[in-house]
Amino acid sequence: MTVRDIARIESEVAEYWSDVRHVETASSTNTELLASGEPDHVLIADQQTGGKGRLGRVWEAPAGASLLMSVAIELVHTDDLGLVSLAAGLAVTDVIPNAQLKWPNDVLLNGKKFVGILGEIDTTAEIPMLVVGLGVNVAWREEDLPTDWSTALNLEGIDVDWDEFTIDLLSALGRRLEQWQDRDETLIDDYRAVSATIGRTVRLDTVGGEVEGVAGDVDKQGAIVVDGISYSTGDVTHLRPTD
Repeated sequence: MTVRDIARIESEVAEYWSDVRHVETASSTNTELLASGEPDHVLIADQQTGGKGRLGRVWEAPAGASLLMSVAIELVHTDDLGLVSLAAGLAVTDVIPNAQLKWPNDVLLNGKKFVGILGEIDTTAEIPMLVVGLGVNVAWREEDLPTDWSTALNLEGIDVDWDEFTIDLLSALGRRLEQWQDRDETLIDDYRAVSATIGRTVRLDTVGGEVEGVAGDVDKQGAIVVDGISYSTGDVTHLRPTD
């Protein structure tokens, strides 16, 4: 399956996105949008040949199994970039209300990940730009899942109309990323409400070594606070609960 009516999608999300394009195959929607896009543009692909994940990981999905898209907005500040992927994850929970967020950017259903998120910036463009890519597992066969802690909407009993889901998600992304641009503190408050990490004992693999403690909060820059110390997404290579 895939999106069908791009003209309708573009019309429905025009409040936030001025241009919505669809291609069958992209090397990476993030890479191609960074190269050719402008703020308020969207690129959707049925398949990626060089999809990217956090920390240089590869994002792979069979054709037609995931909604693969990237959105571009103007980069208006850089001191809280850690909030961007949190905002994108929060947008998914706006559309899938029973989803939760494992810090920093894993969107979970019943404890399993079904969304990958990656933010990248281009400060050399005439208008500095932030691109956020999402891969949402929509219709997978269980035997094709890459890990035993992955899932997909259909495997959790959630069937969606691809066009309607894309419209809803792009609208939610527009609202949440606009909140980030405006430094709206509602964003982090809403994130805390759907966090699967806050309040749990966790183990962090950091650039300085392993840390274990209670995740007490996520701060205003999007860093996880463990036993009173903030760790940014750049500090942490992996977080896992231990309780």
